[in-house]
Amino acid sequence: MTTSLRKGHHYGIVLIATAAGTVPLVRVRFTGAARPAEREADLGPVGSPVVRVLVIEDDAGLAPVVVRGLREAGFAVDLAGDLAEADLKLAVNAYDCMVADRSLPDGDALTLVAALRRAGSRLPVLLLTALDAVADRVAGFEHGADDYLVKPFAFAELNARVRALCRRDQPARLPELRVGDLELDFPRRRVRRAGVLLTLTAKEFAVLEVLMLRAGEVVTRSELIERCWDEHTEPLSNVVDVLIGQLRRRLGPPELIETVRGAGYRLADPADRP
Repeated sequence: MTTSLRKGHHYGIVLIATAAGTVPLVRVRFTGAARPAEREADLGPVGSPVVRVLVIEDDAGLAPVVVRGLREAGFAVDLAGDLAEADLKLAVNAYDCMVADRSLPDGDALTLVAALRRAGSRLPVLLLTALDAVADRVAGFEHGADDYLVKPFAFAELNARVRALCRRDQPARLPELRVGDLELDFPRRRVRRAGVLLTLTAKEFAVLEVLMLRAGEVVTRSELIERCWDEHTEPLSNVVDVLIGQLRRRLGPPELIETVRGAGYRLADPADRP
């Protein structure tokens, strides 16, 4: 396998699931669609937009379970069925995490972990596997793994471990952003306008964060899709426009988000506009 890593891409967590012989079924518990407040709490590193995950899994039964669980936890998820497809996606997309089966049609995913390490990647690695022998654990750690979770597992534990590893490797971030009377609190994932607490969905929070981090600058629709949606979102769709409309209604007057025709959106204090 040839691994191509584009310089400047941020690689986050890799989760590897191994399979040898008969593998026990994974026990996953879902409690239905999360409410907005719960989805926000389940997002990845504090102060980051929606965490983008690449799932590498060829098992037609397990792949949709993992993808669904991560999406319900608030992550944006792409799926690859083998190492070659994963290699291509890594070359053209920026990911925060990877969820990968170890035994894939075209090779062992540990080779990908080793390639990432050789390329200087600091991403945390969690092995998700049915293999619990000491030798298997040692092999995983020697290839660069940071954590190990044995099947069968509760999805809540997997999700907690992912978020814990994200926090461990997360650089220091500003605790709060302010634009005019709008405040975004990273640690508590709260937004206030003129002191009033607003209720935002996870996606609205992510888009608002990108706009506030780039306050006064034009942010294109394609940039917002890349940062806050998964790769299957059609760039020419109106999902961004619809969400911006929702966000404007949440924020209320006076309007903070300006449409720059033919370019994108800009968030700025009305008092600072010419």
